[in-house]
Parts: sequence; structure tokens; C-alpha cells
Amino acid sequence: MKLAILGTRGIPARYGGFETFAEELSARLAARGHVVTVYCRGRSGPPVWRGARLVHLPTIRHKYLDTIVHTFLSTLHLLRHRTDAALYCNAANALFTLLPRWAGIPVALNVDGIERQRRKWNALAKTWYRISERLATWFPSAVVADARTISNYYFHRYGKETTYIPYGAETGKLATTDTLDQLGLQPGCYFLYVSRMEPENNALLVREAFERVETDHRLVMVGDAPYAADYIRRVRATSDPRILFPGAIYGRGYHELLSHCFAYIHATEVGGTHPALIEAMGRGALVLYLETPENAEVAAGAAIPFREDLAEKIRAVLAMPEGEREEWRRKAEALVRERYRWDAVTEAYEQLFARLVRR
Repeated sequence: MKLAILGTRGIPARYGGFETFAEELSARLAARGHVVTVYCRGRSGPPVWRGARLVHLPTIRHKYLDTIVHTFLSTLHLLRHRTDAALYCNAANALFTLLPRWAGIPVALNVDGIERQRRKWNALAKTWYRISERLATWFPSAVVADARTISNYYFHRYGKETTYIPYGAETGKLATTDTLDQLGLQPGCYFLYVSRMEPENNALLVREAFERVETDHRLVMVGDAPYAADYIRRVRATSDPRILFPGAIYGRGYHELLSHCFAYIHATEVGGTHPALIEAMGRGALVLYLETPENAEVAAGAAIPFREDLAEKIRAVLAMPEGEREEWRRKAEALVRERYRWDAVTEAYEQLFARLVRR
């Protein structure tokens, strides 16, 4: 099949979960013999990445316009360069799925989470997301949710049946420690937080909780965000020498940090399945997670929840016998190996595209 992926920032992945998803899915689909095009933001870049063909198109670098402008331009390009099926990412792009449908191109839409709940959006943006949720139930050929919690939300609120296909992750620890060496870290001697530093991801909550804990371990806070400068300044306004802010780290360096952390802290409160949570568990990390329905669904008893008591939970894992910590790590990796394999995810999307094309 000829397939297209639209609505992300593009690949190679250098931003968030949707970009990693687009890279891993497109590479595996290409390896199975499909012709895959991924639309990327920006005027230049490699023409091919891991077997996928890349189309680079301009956008307006603005908090509220970036995604929808680029997806609109990508849709116009798609109409001129037809594929057998297309996958749109992000519920905000629901409106644009109607155009390829009219042109006879079946479209699946991965809606992600309930994005209008993010505190970074103003009233207009939240209204757009609210309308887009409704449009998502009408315009695309199929709606994909990567969490059963989101599937249930669309069914109970809109009566819409969705296709559940989870996110994927690699399993097993990396042996290399090059990134740790560059940052002056010792394996097993640091807590790790990874996320875009936006209010609903609670980086400030994590930093302040860690500051209340007496330990020689460090806290490494990995991440950045293009439109959250004020919040990032608040997060980084600390005099605690144990806390390190290396900025955004991708690829092998990111996975080295996951592989060798003492524990991983996941504090996101909005979204569907959060890739970093699955990736940390897949690398065998002991995970502390903010208790939300979506996070609890992924953790499934293989990680430790917290609410307002993060500092107490940090102290608890520090005092925990090593054998007990290892059992948490073993359970986390085994769960990801069972439920969140990239090959199974790819096969599910391949089957979905085949059904849409036949239909």
C-alpha cells in the first residue's frame, strides 16, 4: 500500500511522542514493503529516513497556528499526490480529514488524549479542540485511540466506536553510558524526569517534591518546550545543586538515561498513553507515576502511583530493599514486552489500513 502520515512535526523524532510514533511506525511499515510518506515541518531535511519518504513543508511558527497550518498544507499536497490511505495524528486536525475523504482517500485519525484540558491553551484553542472532538466522530474513516480510557471517553460522550491500538516501546536496558558520562552521572544514582516542560506535565511539582527529600541522589529533568519559556524559567529557578537540567535529549542518549536511572518519575496529567511512561517501563526502570486513569491503565500494577505525596513516595523507594526495587523493575519490563511491542502495533495499523482500503 501507499500510505501517508500527517499531523506530526515529522521525523527524525525530535519533539514528542507523536514524532517517535511516526518514525517507528513508518520505518516498520516500510520494512514490510509499503511505500510510506511522512509530512515534516520545515523547508529542508533528509528526503528519506529509515525507509520512509519525507515531504518537508513550511508552517507558521506560532503556538496556536503551527499544527493546523502545516496539516492544511500537508493535506493539499496529499490531494495532489494520492495514497491508498492516510493516518492523521492529533484530534485538532479532525477538520482536515474531510478533504481526503471527499477525494476518495480513506483516513484514520489518532486522537491522542483530551487535549482541551491542557492548561497552556487559551479559550479559543480549547474551543477548537472541543469542536474537533465532535468532528473526529464524523469526518475520518476510522478513529484510533492509544488508550482504552480514551476509547471509553469517545464512546460514552459521543457514542463513537474507536479502534484501540496502543503505543509501542523497546525493552531491555542499554549497556552504554556515554550520555551519563557527559552529564557527570553515576548509574543508579539519579531520579529521572522526562517531558515537555508545560504546566500539565508538572515539572515544577516534581522539582519541589525532590527538594524536600534528603538524599545524595540527583534529579535529572530532561525536556524543553517551544512556547513555555515563562514556565520553564520557574522550573529551573532552583539553587539545589543536586538538580540537573540538560535540556531535550533524544535517541540513544535518552534511552541510556532511562536504562540506568534509580527511578523514573512520570507526572503528566493530560493525554492518552504517554510514550515516556511506556519507554521507561520497557527499559526496566522503577517508575513512580501521577495517578490518572490513563497512567494507571499503562502502569497496570507494575509501577508505583502518587498524588500529592510524591516526596513521601521518593523517600519510600529510597528506603526500599534492593530486592523489592528489582521486582518492580522486572514487572515493568515484562508488562511492556507483553502489551506494547512495536511489531504488534505495526501489524494492527497495517490491518486497519487494509480494511479501510478494501472498504
